[in-house]
Amino acid sequence: MTAMISEETRARDAVIRVGKSLFDRRLTFGSTGNISVRLDDGRTVMTPTNASLGDLDPARLSVLDGDGAHVSGDAPTKEALLHRCMYCERAGAGAVVHLHSTHAVAVSVLADVDPDDVLPPLTAYYVMRVGSLPLVPYYPPGDPALALAVQAKAAKHHAVLLANHGPVVWGRSLLDAQYASEELEETARLHLLLGERTVRPLTPDQAAALRK
Repeated sequence: MTAMISEETRARDAVIRVGKSLFDRRLTFGSTGNISVRLDDGRTVMTPTNASLGDLDPARLSVLDGDGAHVSGDAPTKEALLHRCMYCERAGAGAVVHLHSTHAVAVSVLADVDPDDVLPPLTAYYVMRVGSLPLVPYYPPGDPALALAVQAKAAKHHAVLLANHGPVVWGRSLLDAQYASEELEETARLHLLLGERTVRPLTPDQAAALRK
């Protein structure tokens, strides 16, 4: 029991720390964005609905059981099913981060992106942390159809970009998910900064070697 409580306490502290870091660096705004961590017993610690990631209270974080039922804390984010669908497809996922980061959202509204892989492989770390990034069609936030659309992509991808909405990234740990989310946002920023200029992305062979 002590070990389980200790793991939950560490998860709560990590969510608070990462949430504030992301908010303070303007990677999410207002009450947008949500974070979850899956515990070894199958429960999930998750940010509540209508909460700012910059001002979270560890005692008020939501806890869901292994079946997705809310068991303690404030009501969970409206995207709780989206997180659950990601975990269902990724047995190794220990955390999920969903942001409304500016540059990634900007890319998500472009009309001429490749829906199978939205961003080019501009840097090695993007390929290693994110890989390919499919675009999930637009659904209203919290819509069960959105969660199912994410689930359909999750088995083969570390991250997805929700059209007119923002990125969803999973990681083996919350730190992994945070770093991948930050790498995705930075690559989106670079992509927009380069604009119409001719670029030299990594070659398919270079990207394949990194993915190994």
